[in-house]
Amino acid sequence: MRIARRQFLRTSALGLGSLALGARSPLAAEGPAPGNFSAFDTVTLGATGIKTSRVSMGTGVRGGNRESNHTRMGAENAHRLIRDIYERGVRTFDLADLYGTHGLVPPALEGVPRDRYTLFSKIWWRPGGIPEAERPDADVVVHRFLKELKTDYLDLVLLHCVESPDWPKVLARQMEILAALKKKGVIRAHGVSCHSLPALKAVIDEPWVDSVHSRINPFQIAMDGTPEEVGGVLKQIRAKGKGVVGMKIIGEGRLRNDEEKKNQSIRFSFVEKLVDMVTVGFEKASELDDFATRLGRVPRVAA
Repeated sequence: MRIARRQFLRTSALGLGSLALGARSPLAAEGPAPGNFSAFDTVTLGATGIKTSRVSMGTGVRGGNRESNHTRMGAENAHRLIRDIYERGVRTFDLADLYGTHGLVPPALEGVPRDRYTLFSKIWWRPGGIPEAERPDADVVVHRFLKELKTDYLDLVLLHCVESPDWPKVLARQMEILAALKKKGVIRAHGVSCHSLPALKAVIDEPWVDSVHSRINPFQIAMDGTPEEVGGVLKQIRAKGKGVVGMKIIGEGRLRNDEEKKNQSIRFSFVEKLVDMVTVGFEKASELDDFATRLGRVPRVAA
């Protein structure tokens, strides 16, 4: 049975299970000091009512044609990684048809109640990218996602990789279908992932968007504009009550070995209040531990 609308509040309230507000992973190398950020804080994604951890696990590192570094590591290794990430306190898994990672989640989280974690996924509507040439409507695609993920509902579904400023016109039919699925309780929220500054600007006044994924770091790596430009747009989006999920925080992995730049990037989005949460493509549980330790050293700044 699909999740009923009245169950959403219960899911939002209980969805973190034993994860208490401000709790930290018992496995992390260093927990946050009082008054600092935590990767495992409970946050709310804009006005969606979706409550989850501040940091999510991305699964699209070098993703395309239904492959990513997470599928390439082999199913057993990927299952172990996802479970380890969950047990450390991450409660969102950021997936996509493009990455081919849906099938990795059910075995990894077997036995975990569905309301203890959050699933984001993305519809690839553009030419290329996935093996099939056909692009069925969003309802057909979402129902396939449900089967692959062995779930009755998805928390957030995005139209993947919008670039044109007129994407709301181009994708109007798919937006309408997703809105209908939201009313039925098949999905809890919908939005887009943006890959250009004009597309991101179009989010500001588009009432259909519940949440957006945006590329953001202070070094303009794999981004859609300068940090100042993108940051200014994200502040306007958040002011409208929309959720913002930051991606490319570690510069598509290019900052992995630069200790100071990694610290600066982790601090940037949160101190500047640009995002609700971030998604990071952890390929080892130790990378989450490192990220959590660094974020735990960042003081919250009074609003």
